[in-house]
Amino acid sequence: MLHTRLCDILGIQYPILLAGMGLISAKQVASSTPELTAAVSNAGGLGVLGATGAARDPDELRALIRKIKSLSDKPFGVDLLLPSAMKDAPPMDMRVEEAKSRFIPEEHRKWAQELVASYNIPFSPVDYYAADFREEWSKAMIQVVIEEKVPVFASALGIPEWLVPLCHSAGTKVIGLSGNVRGALRHKAAGVDIIQAQGYEAGGHTGRVGTMALVPQVVDAVAPTPVIAAGGIASGRSLVAALALGAVGVWVGTAFLFAEESGVLEIHRKQLQEADEESTQISRWWTGKTCRWLKNPVLEAFDKSGLRPLPLPLQFILTMDVADSFEKAGRVDLLGNPTGQIVGMLKEIRPAKQI
Repeated sequence: MLHTRLCDILGIQYPILLAGMGLISAKQVASSTPELTAAVSNAGGLGVLGATGAARDPDELRALIRKIKSLSDKPFGVDLLLPSAMKDAPPMDMRVEEAKSRFIPEEHRKWAQELVASYNIPFSPVDYYAADFREEWSKAMIQVVIEEKVPVFASALGIPEWLVPLCHSAGTKVIGLSGNVRGALRHKAAGVDIIQAQGYEAGGHTGRVGTMALVPQVVDAVAPTPVIAAGGIASGRSLVAALALGAVGVWVGTAFLFAEESGVLEIHRKQLQEADEESTQISRWWTGKTCRWLKNPVLEAFDKSGLRPLPLPLQFILTMDVADSFEKAGRVDLLGNPTGQIVGMLKEIRPAKQI
């Protein structure tokens, strides 16, 4: 049996964690569903729910957590993007239409409308926020995690100073994500239990340093805090490589997009199966932050537009209009499909247990 100290810390059999992959469309669909979360935990790893966007309020989050509990009695985690970092957010009591007109530049709104029209699709702006942006919302969501006694919380973006003590008071362990040594040291100072070092190869939000270079530097910088590696890990070979670099486990996303239990849209599954190692690109189209996707004409059009990416969550508010328009017209093939560079070696759709 492959066993590291991460297994003892989390009470799992294998040092393999499901990446908490969140919202993938204008609808509330996450890649890391309750079903996938439970399947990974039942197989001996740690399933992590992708709650960002899939749960827009505490009641929805509680329902997702209880769904996992109905499917598994094993340890699991919840991953959320904590919007306390969203200093540019409009007031939540402001109507969405007013927020767009006041906070999103006219040239961005015009470009989005023209983009949708270029596909002969009616522009269908959303009249809701895809996520709340207040610290009060973050605390309410974390309170659900605590009340439901979730063993692990993973912060997809930022570690507010109040988070770690609150989680630790309830026995919940905290994982902090970092794409560089500087961020990892901030997480260590905040007192997180585990630091995830995510390399440039990873799908979704990612940084600028490759996994091979990043992991050993983070391991050395934050010792003795345990480090898990992410980015380009989709097989036993890459797991062993991560352990050789000093990590005590791995955070795996792209490989589990190929799980039968994932929330990946069927047309996206086909795109993933047809992809090779050069099929991905980095773009700031979706949220304003660097994110790795399968190459896509919409992402490429934004990157070539000359428009500056807006800060989170303004860019996300803009892209929701485009995504919803495409989705209502049945053109989900145009929605972004976040995935890592390792996608080229993955073809078969299998149960998470086999993966």
